Amino acid sequence: MERRLDDLRPGDSAVVKAVNTNAHLGRRLQDFGFVPGTLVTCRYRGPGGKVVALEFRDTVVAMRTADLSGIRVVR
Repeated sequence: MERRLDDLRPGDSAVVKAVNTNAHLGRRLQDFGFVPGTLVTCRYRGPGGKVVALEFRDTVVAMRTADLSGIRVVR
């Protein structure tokens, strides 16, 4: 089932299907190895749900949920 990355809750994992973000953010994510086919796990959601910590390829990155809405994942 395809969904947006910002829909994941702590402990949920999914595989990245498409990264549709602005060019700068897309390039930064690609530099981290965050590309289609990557397994990603939501580790933490901050108060109010505006920030999440995501783990992928042995890296944990905190991101704003507003930046994640263009990223599609499958479970």
